[in-house]
Amino acid sequence: MLPPRWQPRLIALDIDGTTVHEKNPPSPRVLAAVREIGRHAVVTLCTGRTVLGVGHVLDQLELGARPRTDRYADFEHTTVCSNGAVVLDTGSREVRYAIRFEPGPVVAAVREALPGAVFGCEEVGRGQRVGAPFPDGILAGRVRLVDEAELLGEPTPKVVAYWPHGTPADVAERMEGVEVPGAEVTLDHELPWVSMVPEGVSKASALAEVARVLGVAQADVLAVGDGDNDRAMLRWAGLGVAMGQAPPEVKADADEVTGTVEEDGLAAVLERYL
Repeated sequence: MLPPRWQPRLIALDIDGTTVHEKNPPSPRVLAAVREIGRHAVVTLCTGRTVLGVGHVLDQLELGARPRTDRYADFEHTTVCSNGAVVLDTGSREVRYAIRFEPGPVVAAVREALPGAVFGCEEVGRGQRVGAPFPDGILAGRVRLVDEAELLGEPTPKVVAYWPHGTPADVAERMEGVEVPGAEVTLDHELPWVSMVPEGVSKASALAEVARVLGVAQADVLAVGDGDNDRAMLRWAGLGVAMGQAPPEVKADADEVTGTVEEDGLAAVLERYL
């Protein structure tokens, strides 16, 4: 139960399905709400996208455009990417840190569950190295087609798998109970897609570190999201809000549910605190 007149000090926003709908820019209502709430609280995007996939959204929302303040020091301008494995300075667009792991055991485990899956390993700030072609437009940055030895040869912050032989529901069924060593696994409810980051890493873990550096209590954090990769963040935040189109299991992990992304559900939440 939140106290009367509660106000968030740190606001974590998922991008796809929360701040933007499909490939569209944020709606005028969402833009206005995010820009206005940013006068009173720190706004941090928390996304599964790589650093190369967030720049235009940061520009549209004008995050990082305002001068830093002594109150929140350097971490006032922070973006959480790659499901928490990469943290970006929103203003300079420089990577603050990246947490990496060995992709070999992860790929082996998922390949057994999803025969014929194609895999990509993030190369921070450059793009992806892939073992086979992905659908056009699904990966950000330069995509390098490499052999198996090079695909698995270097640590990476995130491994993605695309399974062209089924639906997201099929992927969920096949991945149920699968042990992926040393990794946190999240699924996509719109694409037959699996994302893996190092064990213990999530949007929640990165957001907790941002809050710690800023001196913001967990109880004063608002998080909004719609996907499997948002569930830990919604549970962790003082107030976790699921979008209206989120799957039932995501809604179950939230404190409340707002409207859909098409209904500007994010704006409806933020406007309560303006």
